[in-house]
Amino acid sequence: MTRVVLVDGGGANIGSLRCALRRIGVDAEFTARAEDIRNADRVVLPGVGTAAVAMARLREHGLVDVLRTLDRPLLGICVGMQLLFEHSTEDAVDGLGWFPGEVAKLPAGEGVRIPHMGWNTLRIRRASSLLDGIDDGAHAYFVHSYAASVGEGCVASSEHGREFAAVVHRGNVAGAQFHPERSSEVGSRLLRNFIEHGLA
Repeated sequence: MTRVVLVDGGGANIGSLRCALRRIGVDAEFTARAEDIRNADRVVLPGVGTAAVAMARLREHGLVDVLRTLDRPLLGICVGMQLLFEHSTEDAVDGLGWFPGEVAKLPAGEGVRIPHMGWNTLRIRRASSLLDGIDDGAHAYFVHSYAASVGEGCVASSEHGREFAAVVHRGNVAGAQFHPERSSEVGSRLLRNFIEHGLA
């Protein structure tokens, strides 16, 4: 059986994410122990709130280097995805550095409210095992004010004020800016792809 762990990074979406995983037959462990994370088959880094608070929580538990050197498939969700980048302008905090570039605030404008909250379409930019069975134009549910630009590793984008990275994937590390646990069949499919196939 695939051993899945949810990293205790202070995210507020743990309960709903665990329920989403149970719906696809996965009983994930919630842990802040380095040994549990290193020994897992799949690691999920959730996050709701700010990058600075999440990084502080990881430092408090001694998990920053664990996650920076992890050799298991790692999926960051929402703020957890943002932490995969080098830097966030939100409180000027350094991330885990798995992806180059920085996370910045989305621009508000006429008809564009921040935070970006609600359903939006995904534009598939290149193939990824994480997106198997998810069509271009599929809808996912977002709640965020900060996002990474479309760049290296971006496999799907969305647009709110500007185009931004909605899903990133490179090697054994991936992230979803949207909330799979709130994104109906699209979210379930992404989680199932990650659990069943890793990030090959």
